[in-house]
Amino acid sequence: MSSLKLGIIGYGLQAQRMEEQLRFQEPSLRLTAIADPRQGQIRAKLEGDGKAEGIHFYDSAERMLESEDDLDGILVATSCSHHARIGSMVLKSGIPLYLEKPVATRREDLAILAAAVREAGGAPRAMVSFPLRVTPMVKLAREIIESGVLGTVEHIQAWNNVTYGWVYYQTWYRDDKETGGLFLQKATHDFDYINALLSNRRPNRIAAMTSKRVFRGDHPVGLRCFECPERRDCRESPYDRLRANPAPLDQDEELSCAFAVDTGNEDSGSALIEYDSGMHVVYSQNFYARGKAGKRGATVIGYKGTMEFDWYTGLLTVHHHHTGRTDTHNFSASGGHGGGDAVLAANFIELMRGEAAPIVTMEAGLLSALMCLTARDAAASGRTLDVVMPDFEVATHRERSENGVHALS
Repeated sequence: MSSLKLGIIGYGLQAQRMEEQLRFQEPSLRLTAIADPRQGQIRAKLEGDGKAEGIHFYDSAERMLESEDDLDGILVATSCSHHARIGSMVLKSGIPLYLEKPVATRREDLAILAAAVREAGGAPRAMVSFPLRVTPMVKLAREIIESGVLGTVEHIQAWNNVTYGWVYYQTWYRDDKETGGLFLQKATHDFDYINALLSNRRPNRIAAMTSKRVFRGDHPVGLRCFECPERRDCRESPYDRLRANPAPLDQDEELSCAFAVDTGNEDSGSALIEYDSGMHVVYSQNFYARGKAGKRGATVIGYKGTMEFDWYTGLLTVHHHHTGRTDTHNFSASGGHGGGDAVLAANFIELMRGEAAPIVTMEAGLLSALMCLTARDAAASGRTLDVVMPDFEVATHRERSENGVHALS
């Protein structure tokens, strides 16, 4: 079997992690092209590590697509605000696409990407990085729902208490103009697996609210932890003396101040989502939980039973309302995103070889981003908003495959 040639647009940490997953699934895979504005720096690093041989370097996606005519697949993992534009370019090229989430951070860009998907005939050779919906835990949750054990699902309470919230206030993610806000960064995953659990139901309208109560302050613009006189006593500082392994004071850490006036992003948010059946979902996320306070999962409630699962504990529990029986399932927490990353990597290898359809479609990415944008706008306006957008018709879901992937029709 011939080796696969991969191109990467946006060679950051996420792209490198996914490349490792792909190589694990297909050892013969070769990275043959990288497009990134930092291509000189990236080339130097890879040359120093002895890993640059056979790789062509470009400073833009346009140059790479113009020059490379034999790639088997392209991974797009640029900064978030460029996902839609570059994803649209790759779709037009016809090369199999793996697009990082969120697929868009603005409604205008979402409309452009939706048009590109339509022009590509639904983009049968493209997929989105939504690993949670393909984890063993969600697979079992779907089987339990479809078995009728719970009765009809009438209510979902979902949560995401993030234990590594510092990422969104002390790195480049602190720029909410780039992230589009934290519904698009985190809830996009959760909205997607909820949509997968709800099969043929579609979201009608969303009410939402966000708060910024913790990661705010009056420290100056651009302040880094290394430069701060409070660095030994700040809980968010890598130099905090109460940490198990505080950084040495002479070590220049890159982290920015989490309590500066230029720190963006809300630090908690909630959404209330009504679906077309009349049932509703309540979802909440926050970014200052720590340690064992971390939770990510949902309670799914029907008349006959209640199911609850949490990726942090690896437990899925079913309570049978009318018999008093409780079933408990334990899952290993091994692998990125509860094992979902490996599933996506295997599917993209098959997609590049023309052996399978995407198990997470572009339509799923468009719908989740649309829901996140609607939640963001609802929170900003204080109004309940319909889940619609010009040039992007959200009609009924239909089953796309036996794997539980949905399309928009």
